[in-house]
Amino acid sequence: MSISPSQSGSLDPTWRPDTGGGGPPRWFILFVLVAVAVLFGSNVYLALQLRTTRTGLQQATKQLQAHEEQIAQIEGNVTLSTKQSEERLSALRGEVSSTRGQINQAARQVETELVSKTQQVAERLSAEQKAAAARIGGEIDQIRSAAATTDSKLGNLSGDVSTVKSDVSSTRQELQKTIADLKSVRGDLGVQSGLIATNSSELGALRRLGERNYFEFDLKKAKLPQRVGSVSLKLKGTDLRRNRYTVEVLADDKLTEKKDRTINEPVQFYVAKARIPYEIVVNQIGKDRIVGYLATPKDQGR
Repeated sequence: MSISPSQSGSLDPTWRPDTGGGGPPRWFILFVLVAVAVLFGSNVYLALQLRTTRTGLQQATKQLQAHEEQIAQIEGNVTLSTKQSEERLSALRGEVSSTRGQINQAARQVETELVSKTQQVAERLSAEQKAAAARIGGEIDQIRSAAATTDSKLGNLSGDVSTVKSDVSSTRQELQKTIADLKSVRGDLGVQSGLIATNSSELGALRRLGERNYFEFDLKKAKLPQRVGSVSLKLKGTDLRRNRYTVEVLADDKLTEKKDRTINEPVQFYVAKARIPYEIVVNQIGKDRIVGYLATPKDQGR
């Protein structure tokens, strides 16, 4: 009894299943799908692995920076003992070395993935560098322009400084001439006075000398005394014909009358603990009015 190919099943080695025409067999399609899935899964795994590696690299880098900052702080902290600093630095350096090893390992792992992007990054950086170079060139031009302006201003300032120096020299000469013109006379108490100023210019020169304190006053005849420095003055009257005046001085609760004093005369009086007398000098005498200044010793603080 003979057996037909349809009856024998797979016994005939030349037999192939019916594929329904001339298309690829189902197992081939299944194989292709599985291969695509495996390839896709590999790509996904590689992408996840790359992301994980990069995250680890960033964390390791931050950790390295933190350790290096700690090292810098420890090295700069002079209050720590040498032994403690060395122990801490040694431990941190060990951690840094370990972290650097991890970074190197991670870098080697991602090196392959980064190679393909290096060229793109380089091209982009090249374009950015060109733009940055152009921008820096413009800034340099601006700086040069500002420097030229500054040089011009410095030249003007040098001229101003020379003018100021000349003015100061001239002022010093005038001050010296004014001081040379001042006179020292005896006061009404018979004590040799300091230099006497007869006008505001000479009084300014005395102030620059700084040997005494000076308090200007414009005193009018009144019922109540006027405060001048640490004392009180009360004008009793003036004599325009003889160019004289009379004034009351209240100092340390003691009232003293200075009668018939003349213009530019040092009118002297003592206060408590004063080694040299205070002086009143009147430069102008008017009707019921005198104008002048009070001179007090520097060391009295009054």
